[in-house]
Amino acid sequence: MLKVENVTKYYGDFKAVDNLSFSVKKGEIFGLLGVNGAGKTTTFRMIMNLIEPSSGNITFDGRKINYDITDKIGFLTEERSLLTKMTVKEQILFYGALKSLDNDVILKRLDKLLERFGISEYKDRKINTLSKGNQQKVQFISAIINEPSLLILDEPFSGLDPINIELFKSVILELKEKGTSIIFSSHRMDHVELFCEKLVILVKGKTVLEGYLKDIKKDFRIKRIVIEGDVNKKDLLKINGVLSVNENANGFIVNIEDEKFAKDIFNYLKTRKNINKYVVEEPTLEEIFVAKVGEAYGK
Repeated sequence: MLKVENVTKYYGDFKAVDNLSFSVKKGEIFGLLGVNGAGKTTTFRMIMNLIEPSSGNITFDGRKINYDITDKIGFLTEERSLLTKMTVKEQILFYGALKSLDNDVILKRLDKLLERFGISEYKDRKINTLSKGNQQKVQFISAIINEPSLLILDEPFSGLDPINIELFKSVILELKEKGTSIIFSSHRMDHVELFCEKLVILVKGKTVLEGYLKDIKKDFRIKRIVIEGDVNKKDLLKINGVLSVNENANGFIVNIEDEKFAKDIFNYLKTRKNINKYVVEEPTLEEIFVAKVGEAYGK
């Protein structure tokens, strides 16, 4: 288990991370979210032991993170970190050596991973001759060649088409099933919702929201009702608890302050004819993210 306990990081007088705490269990996918400059990269660097916290503790399986521990960590950075004049084979041999792996082990794992990602024919090709999507596959392979116990994924789907996103998703979920602890960071909230059981949202280095995703959605007050049928927008806006009504090609999306007001809308719909759809939906993570980050910046 990874534990980040009351961690603060200063760069001079600037506080990049402010009393951050979270834990990631074995076989759990954890979301670390925030806008640019929120403190995510600094947190990743502290977990990797590249920089020291100003205060607080970071441990993995009860031990302070050192070189022995970092050999068990994989890190896919948001920025390309490939040496583009190397071949794919040379690149992975280099990264594997950094993780204290023997060449025979690296090459055996590499062949399996190249086949899994459908790029076996590129083994002896230079990185700079590959497409962006295939470069991302190589970068992902470099992050998991050591079969990590902890894997940090920062925007892992960058440059990928939908088919390859599905391929990456299947590999990530396989790693989870094998017990890898995974930290997932992305600006695409729909991707976060696919994977993450727990999450933290950071603003200016400080936690503004944390917990299990299902509980966060349940507790977030604003709900949405999707209606298709013969209704009047002005009538909907008059109903107690209705915040807004948006019309689209299929019908109406009604935002309500709390789920308790849904019954009033349902009672109204019983007076109308030809109602084809009435669904109370939870807010999306993107809506929650925008609301919480907006609140934090508004303070």
